[in-house]
Amino acid sequence: MTENKQPIYILPENIQRVIGRDAQRNNILAARLVAETVKTTLGPKGMDKMLVDSIGDITVTNDGVTILEQMEIEHPAAKMMVEIARTQEDEIGDGTTTAVILAGKLLENAEKLLDERIHPTVIVRGYNLAAQKAKEISREIAIKITPNEKDLLKKIASTAMTGRGAEVSKDSLAEIIVNSVLQVMEKNENIIEIDKDNIKIEKRKGSGIEDTELIKGIVIDKSRVNTDMPSQVRNAKIALLDVALELKTLEGNATIQITSPEQFQAFLDQEEKAIQNMVEKIKKSGTNIVICQKGIDDVAQYYLTKAKIYAIRRVKKSDMEKLAKATSGKIVSNINELNENDLGKASLVKEIKEGNDEGMTYVTGCDNPKAITILVRGGTEHVIDELERAIRDGIGDVASSLELGYIVAGGGAFEIELLSKLKRFATTVKGREQLAINAFADSLESIPRTLSENAGLDSIDVLTELKTRHEKGETKAGLNLSNDGVIGICNTLEAGIVEPLEIKIQALKSASEVATMILRIDDVIASGKSGSLPSGTQGMEMSGMD
Repeated sequence: MTENKQPIYILPENIQRVIGRDAQRNNILAARLVAETVKTTLGPKGMDKMLVDSIGDITVTNDGVTILEQMEIEHPAAKMMVEIARTQEDEIGDGTTTAVILAGKLLENAEKLLDERIHPTVIVRGYNLAAQKAKEISREIAIKITPNEKDLLKKIASTAMTGRGAEVSKDSLAEIIVNSVLQVMEKNENIIEIDKDNIKIEKRKGSGIEDTELIKGIVIDKSRVNTDMPSQVRNAKIALLDVALELKTLEGNATIQITSPEQFQAFLDQEEKAIQNMVEKIKKSGTNIVICQKGIDDVAQYYLTKAKIYAIRRVKKSDMEKLAKATSGKIVSNINELNENDLGKASLVKEIKEGNDEGMTYVTGCDNPKAITILVRGGTEHVIDELERAIRDGIGDVASSLELGYIVAGGGAFEIELLSKLKRFATTVKGREQLAINAFADSLESIPRTLSENAGLDSIDVLTELKTRHEKGETKAGLNLSNDGVIGICNTLEAGIVEPLEIKIQALKSASEVATMILRIDDVIASGKSGSLPSGTQGMEMSGMD
């Protein structure tokens, strides 16, 4: 008599689990859906997305990371795609859409190899070999750039902003971006360092995009504490205070016993005297501008006004740090220690009010400031927000070009050249890894293919022509889709379509890493309280794909 074998359960009954090939297909599909969502935004002819949140706020953008972060994606594999976009944004500031499209195509080509019964670890090994070789080849085909090549730097900024709604003022904005990056750039033993946080972007609704300006100083979204203070001060000597100009409140349950009106009046007089002494010490140092990170009470305001000192209060710590870098001043936390050597300097500090907006304080005319402000203007908040994203991309591209010191031809020229060299490398590799390397190389077609499709061109004709030209030695042949040029294939380096090498290397690295990680997953277990796996495909569909 045989025993009845009972199944052994090691997980709760309400836990959902997907294993083996089904898990791989599910993850790959979710990741490809993310890539499909953003691919129509790539390039100068890319389209915008309108994102509406739960309270009805609208964002109109074609910035990859902004789109993905606001989509509230739930599928775990799709979230990994969002993460590479975020990493690309944090590291470089641009190239998020490129990274996501590459990752989606790597997974699509890997799925074809899986269907041919090639083991995932073989594909992963081939992809890793290809990614490493791609990094080597990238440096070989890159072009050196220096801070003196200002015209080329402006072309980099223009390429980053193309297709972002800033076409009409692209040249002037590129000039602003390059000047701002060069201003905050620091060189230590031939190593260029650029802290992008030292470029403050302040937004102001009104006027047009063309009125966006670079201010060699800091703009603070604060007005003077008292309207009787001077509205502007020339030859400003600025005290940056990290201390409140008010009396400290008693801590705990301390009490003061007052038994007569005279004692009460004496107490008030003593308080006022303490505040007056603070202001006298500030005045004695030669200060005519006070910028305070903390509060300034009414009594202090009265004495500052009487001394004709311009003062603002409750300024953000980040703005205080930028002011110190711009004015060469020191942030002081003890008024008794304040002296003339601690003061920052600027040729002009003034309050400006526009329309119904609150006043803003402009600290301008600083001597070689290492922190500056780009004042972004536009007709609506949506326009300003998208313009800010475009400027940040431009800053990121110019900064990474200078820090690494290399650029590449854009418009798909880099990807096609890299593809052809990787194909040649694949012939030197034995075993099934060769198939994975070829699949990796074929994935690079996705960038020029998407660029041509978004421009309404025949992608097959474009890719055929590009490959033919590169085989003939035209290593800089790519797509020129700019609005001010003739659409077609040309030497994109000469056409001014250039991108930082670091963007390409980071995109390749991020895309290959997330693709290989997803390929290695063969078991997905929903361990949350709900015990269910998000499908990741609700409300989304794969157009033109199985």
